[in-house]
Order: sequence, then structure tokens, then C-alpha cells
Amino acid sequence: MAEPSETVEPKAVEIADNNTEPLPSPPSSNSDKVDASPPLPPEGSEMLGKKQAVHRVLGAGKPADVLLWRDKKASAAVVGGATIIWAFFEVLQYHLLPILCYAFMLVIALLFLWSNAHIFIYKSPPHLPEVSIKEEPLLQVASAARIEINRAIGMLRDIASGRDVKKFLAVVVGLWVLSVIGNWCNFLTLFYIAVVLLHTVPVFYEKYKDKIDSLAEKIVAESKKKYAIFNEKVVSKVPKGPLKDKKDD
Repeated sequence: MAEPSETVEPKAVEIADNNTEPLPSPPSSNSDKVDASPPLPPEGSEMLGKKQAVHRVLGAGKPADVLLWRDKKASAAVVGGATIIWAFFEVLQYHLLPILCYAFMLVIALLFLWSNAHIFIYKSPPHLPEVSIKEEPLLQVASAARIEINRAIGMLRDIASGRDVKKFLAVVVGLWVLSVIGNWCNFLTLFYIAVVLLHTVPVFYEKYKDKIDSLAEKIVAESKKKYAIFNEKVVSKVPKGPLKDKKDD
């Protein structure tokens, strides 16, 4: 009679099962989801956008960098040069034509003496550089002037059509201010004031854009209310002539 085969004890099986490494759990469905929320804008990006907007309005080029003092050396040179010219002719009371004649006389005399001294010392005439105005810069200036003139004409057309009250008020106030300033000073002083304003107002507006826009909106809204009251009480009561309908025969 055959002996029964040895059976494995259940405890051994349990020990073996306990010694086995646990299988890695499947990734949860939440980890597969991608966070679709947009990233937060970096700090200061709103202010950067405002600065870029002002820079783009001014042409987004070298002149805009100068007006906004991003190229501080060029901006300081422009303002300093304008200040020197204004002080030279307005404060010291020099005149433009004699100054130009004296300057050309001095330059020509220095070049003449230097050329003769060079011939006497080195036995050869000096090499004077050829100076000429290129066509491309003049065309660029003319093109930029044409764009600005067309823009001004378009703005005047919008104002004349009565579609933009804000521009109308701005132009009227600006012309009135120029007329008042023109009674106090001459053209050179006006030009100097314009240079200083162009190098201060854009920077000031870029820094306090929100406050200035809010104040301008309040002023425009109040002006519209005043105009509506004036139109209702005065303009609407002005007697108008009878309208005659034209009929075709």
C-alpha cells in the first residue's frame, strides 16, 4: 500500500505569500488628468503691457525710445541741445543768421589753416572725407511725415463729422492753449516747450495711465451731460425755419 504524498502546510504557503513583494498599484485616474487651468501671469506683466501699448502708440521705434527715456543718452542729448539753443537765442538774445555765418567762417578758416599746415609739414594735401546726404534717410523722413499728415487729416475728418466728441474737445482745448501760449512767447519758445512736453508727458502718462484714463472718462461723461442740458434748454428752443419739401414735377 503506497504512502500518501506529503502535503505542504498552509502556514508555509502563507509565509511565502507574505514574503513576496507587493505589486505596484495602478496609477489613479486623477493623476492622468492634465491641469487645464491657465498659468498665472508673471508679476508686473500688466504694467509691462501698458508700457508696450504707449511705446506702440508712439511708433515703437527709436523715436519712441527717446521720448520714453529708454535711451537715456539720446533723450538727454535732445533735451540738453534744445535747452542750449533756446537759452542761446532767447536768454542771450543772439540771432540765428549771424551765428550761422560766424560758425561757417570759423570752420572754413580752421580747415584752410589745417590744409596749408599739412601741406607744409607732410608735403601732401590732407585727405578730407566726402560728406553727402544719402537718399534713404530723406525718404524715410518723408514717408514718416506723410503718414503723420494723413493721420492728422483723418483725425480732422472724424472731428468734423461729429463722431468723436473726445477728440473734438481735445483739439479745441489744445488750440486754445496754443493761442494763449502764443500770446506770451515766440515760435522758438513754443518749439522748446513742445520738445520738453514730448519728453515728459508720455513718460508721465505711461506711469499713471490708469488714473489719467479714469479722470478723462469722468471729464468726458460730465461734458456730455452738460452738453445734453445745454442742448435741451438752449439749442432745442431756437426757432427753426420751415422745411420745404421738394417735389418732382
